[in-house]
Amino acid sequence: MQRADVEDLVSLLSQLIDIESVSGNEARLADHVEATLRGRDHLHLTRDGDTVIARTDRGLNSRVVIAGHLDTVPVANNLPSWIEDGLVYGRGACDMKGGIAVMIAVAAALEQPTRDVTWIFYDHEEVDASLNSLTRLAATRPDVLNGDFAVLMEPSNARIEGGCQGTLRFTITTSGRAAHSARSWMGDNAIHGAADVLTRLVNYEPRRPVVEGLEFREGLNAVAISGGIAGNVVPDACTITVNFRFAPDRDEADAKEHCRQVFAGYQLDFVDFAAGARPGLDQPAARDFVAAVGGTPSAKFGWTDVARFSALGIPAVNFGPGNPEKAHADDEFCPIADLHTCHQALLRWLTA
Repeated sequence: MQRADVEDLVSLLSQLIDIESVSGNEARLADHVEATLRGRDHLHLTRDGDTVIARTDRGLNSRVVIAGHLDTVPVANNLPSWIEDGLVYGRGACDMKGGIAVMIAVAAALEQPTRDVTWIFYDHEEVDASLNSLTRLAATRPDVLNGDFAVLMEPSNARIEGGCQGTLRFTITTSGRAAHSARSWMGDNAIHGAADVLTRLVNYEPRRPVVEGLEFREGLNAVAISGGIAGNVVPDACTITVNFRFAPDRDEADAKEHCRQVFAGYQLDFVDFAAGARPGLDQPAARDFVAAVGGTPSAKFGWTDVARFSALGIPAVNFGPGNPEKAHADDEFCPIADLHTCHQALLRWLTA
């Protein structure tokens, strides 16, 4: 396979976008990344499924991990890539092949970093967590993830976003009594019974806690509702699914207990849970990163794989090109200026 031009970030990103890599179909892109980095004397390459790992081993007293996922959500008539008004468009441009392009360019060029670096290009991030290759690596090759600090190249407008929110979902089911809708007084409408649940959500006042200097915003929202079996039957059951996005100062017990307090009197059936990640910007490696990158860090709204590193005791931040609000959008794009900003920031940090 022909090696990509890593000197031209825009051409490199366009090539990456044009290799379709919807979750489960990352092999060809992983081949491309491996071929591009193969033969660089300063990098030791290994392959684990469709994950490519490139390491420097200079025996330095610090190691950092820089990671990005290869997969994208399904294509929506947004391939091949195109360039317009300083923006590179196409599926994955923002989330997160812009970050992958920066990683490849820096990994290829930086032969003598002042910190040893583990570059991880991984698969299956956009799907169920059990399929995420970082889950597999944590179980089978935890040494690969070891480091003093980690950077996830998630889109962040080329600014540092510390930590991430946690997330959980639960359901509440209201009960009633079925009846013919022409004689509704003989039944008890379970959907109407959901009004109190929805009212509590409407009136809910979320916290905006400051965690290690960064302000997070919580949110409690109904994300699905179902009930009824026919157009002429008063329903006897209605189920509301609620998502709680919480700040990383809450653990699982606290987050669930808070939900139980909000919905006192109801049974909550918890569906899933993912812990948040504290920013960890007070750690020495993190302070060095902030000093090299510049700007004022902000909180990450949403859950990212920084939480996986946080669970291992490794402070991690999100830092990558692209506006996270354009992730998964049909007109997804990455600003060319962001590519260069992130590229130069990583070089400053890894040579400081």
